[in-house]
Amino acid sequence: MKEKRTGFATRLGAIAATVGSAVGLGNIWRFPYQAGENGGGAYILVYLICVVLLGIPIMMSEFIIGRSTHKSMKGAIQELTPGSPFKIFSYVGVLGALLICGYYSVVCGWVIEYLWNSADGTLLGHTPEQYSDMFESLVGTPQRCVLWTLLFLFLNFLVLSRGIQKGVERMANIMMPLLFILLIVFCINSLMLTGSMKGMDFLFNPKFEELGWKGVVDAMGQAFMSLSLGVTCLITYSSYFKDDSRLMKDAVTISALDTLVAILAGIVIFPAVFSFGLEPNAGPKLIFEILPTIFQQMPGGMVWSILFFVLLFFASITSTISLSEIPITFMVDEYKISRGKALIITAVFMTIVAVLSALSFSTLSGVKLFEKNIFDFLDYVGPNIFMLLGGLVTAIYVGWFLKKEVIHNQLTNGGKYRSGFVQPYIIFCLRFIAPIAIIIIFLYYTGVF
Repeated sequence: MKEKRTGFATRLGAIAATVGSAVGLGNIWRFPYQAGENGGGAYILVYLICVVLLGIPIMMSEFIIGRSTHKSMKGAIQELTPGSPFKIFSYVGVLGALLICGYYSVVCGWVIEYLWNSADGTLLGHTPEQYSDMFESLVGTPQRCVLWTLLFLFLNFLVLSRGIQKGVERMANIMMPLLFILLIVFCINSLMLTGSMKGMDFLFNPKFEELGWKGVVDAMGQAFMSLSLGVTCLITYSSYFKDDSRLMKDAVTISALDTLVAILAGIVIFPAVFSFGLEPNAGPKLIFEILPTIFQQMPGGMVWSILFFVLLFFASITSTISLSEIPITFMVDEYKISRGKALIITAVFMTIVAVLSALSFSTLSGVKLFEKNIFDFLDYVGPNIFMLLGGLVTAIYVGWFLKKEVIHNQLTNGGKYRSGFVQPYIIFCLRFIAPIAIIIIFLYYTGVF
């Protein structure tokens, strides 16, 4: 028997949950190190342009599909355009979410270990070389990697087992305000460090000579991936939106808050990096090797270390919950099974993917897929294939094939509000700018040029 479909209880809860789906390690980890590698303020400027021309229009396309039907992608397309072949791509979103969440949970497991080590004091008191060795030891020890990954998945599905309102929405209402509070506290502390203004200058002073073509494409990719576009996550969440929600207003709010988190993360990291004489372009190792070096030199370093990894944990679990919700909602809608059964099936599949990914640095390090280990392969195909393909299909579908009356109705809430320039802006970006940008990102990351 199909269970009655519920929705978010409040607009604030819907926004908090959707912001939580967008805010993740990409904001707090990937954005700062990419800014560090690509000219600081120049990268941020291009990123903001990409959010306006690429991120918000695709987000709106997913909102329109989900809210107009209150169904996941396949059912929504069957209702909006009966017989359309676009419904096939709903499976791309479901599979992409399962694979991305599987390997992403491994990184989240690393966060839990670092949080644990921060709390018991073993994370502090080492040289930069020792921090590098500590991280290599973690990923190379199968028992530890798998244990922390499974613990994270357990917490993830524990929240989901409570349902949309009592689980997803309630958790978002608690964690997202705490995340912003922690970020602001860290920003204040970083700005009080000696030499912090060098970091602010690095972050906000545009150095276009250091941007390059790579920086432009990275900014486009970051804008796309940071907002959780392309794997039907926002279609799923918007299917739980109330009919009186203002989609454009919500999209702008969510994009602004997501971008604010990324910029605040930069303010947290770069003043501290410059204050302690470290390299701002440290790359992906910034969090697990460079920041512990900073924490141990700060007064109350143990407390700051704990709070930082709590912050990362909040960002991590809000993202994995939204990814996990995609296959759960899909199975409930399409196969008319209970939410409980759908959750179990999703949990089993994700656990298998996660364990294989966790072991890919140790026991299964010899297993290669296109010359990559399992984790690296999933990390490559998830954002670069599934998310980009899903985003391209969604943009083309709404921009070229969905009836304009549906778009107008969703933008105006059935004629209650005026759409103004919003509808032409959305359609133009979806028809021309988004597809071209996505193809450029795809060709760049696949090594074509």
